[in-house]
Amino acid sequence: MTVSFRSKALERFWWKGETRKVDPKHVGKLLLVLDTLETATTPSDMDKQGFHFHPLTGDQAGRYTVIVDRNWRVTFGWSSQGPDAIEVDYEDYH
Repeated sequence: MTVSFRSKALERFWWKGETRKVDPKHVGKLLLVLDTLETATTPSDMDKQGFHFHPLTGDQAGRYTVIVDRNWRVTFGWSSQGPDAIEVDYEDYH
């Protein structure tokens, strides 16, 4: 389950369907990623074909990423309290 968002644009997209601040060509992939996050019980559940899932390192250690398009990623942490994605972000990663 997705508990919290870093990206307000992504949060409005997920809860309200608002696409104003989301690249239109990312809408389908974002829905797929967020739907998958919603049912994931561990971070490794995000290791799906086409997601290029991997854990981050360095100052981002403890967070994970999946690809949306080119440089765009959905990044997220994982709650130590239960099977929940936290601080989900939509960002130009590089």
